[in-house]
Amino acid sequence: MAMSRACPRVDCHRQEDAAQQGARWRQPNNYIRRPSAIRRTTMSTEGTMVKSLLLHIKTVDADDTLWTGGPGNYTNPKAPTVLSEVRSLVDKGLYPEATAVAYGLSGDETQSYQPLGDIDLAFGEHIKYTNYKRYLDLESATVNVTYSVGEVLYSREHFSSNPHQVIATKISANKPGAVSCTVSLATPLDHRIRVTDANEIIMEGSCPGEKPAGDGNASNHPPGMKFCAILYLLTSGANGQVQVLNDKMLKLDGADSAVLLLAAATSFEGPFVKPSESTLDPVTSAFTTLNMARSMSYAQLKAYHMDDYQSLFQRVSLQLSRGSNGVLGGSTLAHLPENISQDAAVSDCTVQMVDCSRLNELNNSEKPTVDRIISFRHDEDPSLVELLFQFGRYLLISCSRPGTQVSNLQGIWNNETNAPWGNLMLIYCSKYLSVCNSKFDNNMSFLSLSSTAPHPNINLQMNYWPSLPCNLSECQDPLFDFIGSLSVNGAKTAKVNYGANGWVSHQVTDLWAKTSPDAGDPSWALWPMGGPWLATHLWEHYSFTMDREFLERTAYPLLEGSASFLLSWLIEGHEGYLETNPSTSPEHYFIAPDGKKASVSYSTTMDMSIIREVFSAVLLSADILGKSSTDVVQRIKAALPRLPPIKIGRDGTIMEWAQDFKDPEPQHRHVSHLFGLYPGHTMTLEQTPDLCKAVANTLYKRGDKGPGWSTSWKMALWAHLHNSEHAYKMILQLITLIDPKHEHEKEGGLYSNLFTAHPPFQIDANFGFPAALCEMLVQSTGSDLYLLPALPRDKWPHGSVKGLRARGGLTVNICWKEGSLHEALVWSSSSGNSLALARVHYGDHAAVISASPGQVYRFNSELKCLETWQL
Repeated sequence: MAMSRACPRVDCHRQEDAAQQGARWRQPNNYIRRPSAIRRTTMSTEGTMVKSLLLHIKTVDADDTLWTGGPGNYTNPKAPTVLSEVRSLVDKGLYPEATAVAYGLSGDETQSYQPLGDIDLAFGEHIKYTNYKRYLDLESATVNVTYSVGEVLYSREHFSSNPHQVIATKISANKPGAVSCTVSLATPLDHRIRVTDANEIIMEGSCPGEKPAGDGNASNHPPGMKFCAILYLLTSGANGQVQVLNDKMLKLDGADSAVLLLAAATSFEGPFVKPSESTLDPVTSAFTTLNMARSMSYAQLKAYHMDDYQSLFQRVSLQLSRGSNGVLGGSTLAHLPENISQDAAVSDCTVQMVDCSRLNELNNSEKPTVDRIISFRHDEDPSLVELLFQFGRYLLISCSRPGTQVSNLQGIWNNETNAPWGNLMLIYCSKYLSVCNSKFDNNMSFLSLSSTAPHPNINLQMNYWPSLPCNLSECQDPLFDFIGSLSVNGAKTAKVNYGANGWVSHQVTDLWAKTSPDAGDPSWALWPMGGPWLATHLWEHYSFTMDREFLERTAYPLLEGSASFLLSWLIEGHEGYLETNPSTSPEHYFIAPDGKKASVSYSTTMDMSIIREVFSAVLLSADILGKSSTDVVQRIKAALPRLPPIKIGRDGTIMEWAQDFKDPEPQHRHVSHLFGLYPGHTMTLEQTPDLCKAVANTLYKRGDKGPGWSTSWKMALWAHLHNSEHAYKMILQLITLIDPKHEHEKEGGLYSNLFTAHPPFQIDANFGFPAALCEMLVQSTGSDLYLLPALPRDKWPHGSVKGLRARGGLTVNICWKEGSLHEALVWSSSSGNSLALARVHYGDHAAVISASPGQVYRFNSELKCLETWQL
C-alpha cells in the first residue's frame, strides 16, 4: 500500500508538539459501518447513545434522579432476635439451618431507576442510502453519523453537555433545503405532552411511587417522582417550515440544518426528602436549563463541552506498539507541568509510528469495531487495547462528575422500567443521557440514563477503580457524596438491626441510600461489608491525592464510623479470635459437613480482609491527623492482632471460608477471598510470598472464564502477581465478540460497541479493564513504586504511557523499548503533602529516593537517576 508521507515521531515524554501536529489525523474512534437495531450495539457519547437505523432513530432520554419510590425505613426491629438465633446456629455448626433462618434478616427491595423516554426522529424518505458511517470520537466525546441519499450527504452529530446539562443534536446536509423530519417524545411512564409555538415539545409526568412488579407495569402504582423533558427545535434556512401535528410532534420541511436541544429535570430534592414533599418544580428547572443553553450557538455549546471533557480526557495517553497510532490521549497532553522546561524532558526516547497519510485505507479507526474485535483473536491489535482502555476513561468521565449520582451496573443504557438486577444506578455527567437507536424507517431517538440499585459487593467499587490511577480523581465525588448519605441511614440500620455503633450498608442500595439487607437469598443479601468496602475508597483517594483537607473533613469521619460498626460487629469466637457471625462470601455457597449447601457461616476471608483494610486506614489517617489517642483508635489497635489470619487450604488455595469447606462451584465468578491482593494490600509478593503462591493456585482453580467484571478483576490479580502472561490472557478472554441475540451462550466478552458483557450488558468491566491495565504498567504502595511490573513484553515490545497516577501524589510517565524500560519520569504534585517514597522498582533494579512536593525525577533503564529538579 503506497504511502505519501510518514507520521511524526513521538517523544515518550514530550508528546505535546507531536500530538498537536497529528491532531488532524488522530481519531480514537469506535466505528460502525451499518445501522444498528439492538441496544447493545449502539454508541455512547457522554450522556448519549446513538443507535442509528437511519430511517428510524430512537434516543432514550433520562435523568439520573428519576427513580421509583422514596426514602424508606431501613430498620428491622425483629432483626436482633433473628441475629441471635443465626449466631447460635452457626456456633453449633448448623450452617444450612442458619442460612434458612437468616432470611429473617432481609429487608425490603431496592427501588428502580426509570427511563425518562424516547426522542423519535423520523426521516421518511431516506430509504436508499449509501456510504453509511457511525462513530464515537473519544477525542471530542461526540457521536457522528453520515450517509448519502442520491447526491445529498447527510450528517448528524450528538453530544451531551456537562457544563450546560443538555443533550445536543445537529442534523445537516450538503444541499440547501434537504433536511426534513418529524420529531416527537414518548415515555413508558405516566405522562402528558404538549407542543408550543416556540418549537418546544414539553413532556411532563411521574414515575411509579413503588418499584414496578415483574411485568414492568408502572400504571398500577401511585405517582412518585415528577419529571419534565423539553425538546427544542431550531432550524436554519430561508425555506424551512415547522408544523405542529396533533399537538404532540413537530414536522420540519425543507431546512438547511436543524439543532435539537433536550433539557430534563425531576423533583428530586435529595435522598431524605419524599417526592410528595419536594418543593422543586421540574418544569421550571428544565426551562431554566434550556434557556441557558439556547442563549448561545451550537458551536459555543460544543466548544464548552469539549473544553470541559478534554480537560480530563487528555491527561493520559497510551501507546502500546510501534504499529499503533498512539492516538488515544488527546491532541494536547498536559502531563508535565508547564514550568518543566522542554529541554529537561527526554528527547531521544521515540517510537516510530507507521505512515498513516492514507488513513481511510490503513488506520484501524476506520475499520468497523466489530471487525476489530473479531480479528483480535488473530492479530491481537494493540490499538484495540488502547481504545478499550481510553473508552473506559471516557465512560467514567461521562457518567460520574460532581453533582451527579454514582455510576452503576447499566446506567443510561437501560431502557426498561424493570431492568436486569434492578438496573444498578449508573449516572452520567449531564444528569441525563441519550441513546440513539435507529431503525430502518428514518427515526432518531435518544435513550435515557437508566439506573437503579448500586451493588457494593464488587460492581459499584469496580466502577471507580480507574478513577485514581487513570488521573480522574474528581470523578469520585459522587461516590463520596453517596457514602455520606449511606452513613446517615446506615447508622439507623446498625443501631436497630444489630445493636451496633457506627454505620453499615449491605449488598444493594439505591438513590434513596437504602442500607438494610435486600429481600432475597442471604448468599448475596446478607452482606454488611458493602459499607466498609466503600469506606476503603476514602483512604485510597487520600493516598493518591494527598488531600489532607479531604482526609480530615470527609474521609476520616466516614472511616471512623465504618470502623465503629466493625468493632461492634466483631464478637468473641474460636481460639480467641474475633470473628464475624453471620458471615457470607458474596453470592457463593459451600457444602456443609452434613452434605447440604449453605452460605452463612463465620469469618469469611473477604470479611477479614476488608476489616483489616478499614482498620489500617483509620490508624494511618489518625496518625496523620493527630487522632491516635482516641477510643476508636485504641480499640482498633487491640482488635487487629486478634483477627484470624488468611488460611491456605488442603489443595494449596486460599480458603474462602474459615473452614476448608467443599466448594460446589470451584469456578464461581467471584474471587472475593483474593481481595487482600487486589484491591486490598494485605497480600504482596514481597511480604506474603506463600499466600501469593496460594492466590495463583486459586486463580488456576477458579479458571479464566467468567463475566466481564470477573475477567477484569482476575486481570488485575495476575498483574499483582507480576504474571504478565496470564494478565494478557485475560485481555484475550475479554476481547471476544458477544452476539446480543445469543449472549447467554457465553460469559464475558464485548458487544460490538465495546460494552462489556456479564451477560447481559454491565458497565463495570468497562471500568475494571483500564484499572487492571494500569496495574500491569504501574503499581504503588505508600512507600514503593513499581514500573512495568506485568508488561507482556513480547506482545507490546514498544510503547509509552503518560499521566498515570500513583500513591503518594505521584504522576508517572514511562517509555519502553524492546520489551524493557527505556526511561521514566516521576514527579509529585507541587501543592499539598506527599508521602515519602522510599523505593522505585523495575525488575531487579531499585532506587531509593525521597519525593517531596514538586520534586521531579528522571530515570534511565537501570533506574539510575539522570537528573532531578524542583517544580
